[in-house]
Amino acid sequence: MGKSITVDKDVKLFVEDIGEGQPIVFIHGWPVNHKMFEYQMNELPKKGYRFIGIDLRGFGQSDKPAFGYDYDTLASDIGKVVNELGLKDFYLTGFSMGGPISIRYASKFAGKELSRLILMGPAAPIFTQRDGYPYGMKKEEVDELIEGIKADRPAALKDFGGNFFHSETSGEMDAWFLGLGLEASSHGTIACAESLRDEDLRSELTSVSVPVTIMHGKQDQICDYAFSERLVEEMNDAELIPFEESGHGLVYDEKEKCNEELLKLLK
Repeated sequence: MGKSITVDKDVKLFVEDIGEGQPIVFIHGWPVNHKMFEYQMNELPKKGYRFIGIDLRGFGQSDKPAFGYDYDTLASDIGKVVNELGLKDFYLTGFSMGGPISIRYASKFAGKELSRLILMGPAAPIFTQRDGYPYGMKKEEVDELIEGIKADRPAALKDFGGNFFHSETSGEMDAWFLGLGLEASSHGTIACAESLRDEDLRSELTSVSVPVTIMHGKQDQICDYAFSERLVEEMNDAELIPFEESGHGLVYDEKEKCNEELLKLLK
């Protein structure tokens, strides 16, 4: 059922909370919302687990304030939802931009209540190229994407979404997925693209003290598979599960395998 949780002055987040048992919290990617996990939401509650999907501020059905789109604020928001729900021994799953936000939560805000971090096609440790990090988009390419959003957001997001899935998708699926992105605020979409462009998590990877499972599509055109190879090298206790037939959208491209791997971790 949907809940509204206050995380800041005049800022409430929408949280989908379904099922009972071990909680697993999902943090979506840019620029969509918790509904992108539909194929996990269908299965986990049936298997005795509690699915909790958070719409980050600016996205989905959450409030859309003018500010607060840096990773610190977004990760702190997760902490406030976790406290409000009184979660214990929960798993946190971050997809794409939700990956670095979840790492920031685990390294800076989490207490004993977090027991595992799951990253899916994470935009981490950095989304853009820089010294000592030759992977990902150039900063200028993100600037071009932002200019495209300012000029014609639906067209820019449709273009971006064209690289999302590796499997064949129907026109209806593409329209649905684009619609998730269009539920977001334009200003939140732009501000989070700036965070993706600028934030760097390399120095905090060893601060994550829980086990980490990373799932990444070998055909990912948005977050380079090498991102996750770097994460596995630098994090204390991390394993990488390759998804051979997936692009960025492994939650759909190989949804059966994605759900199987989640259930294995939860058991």
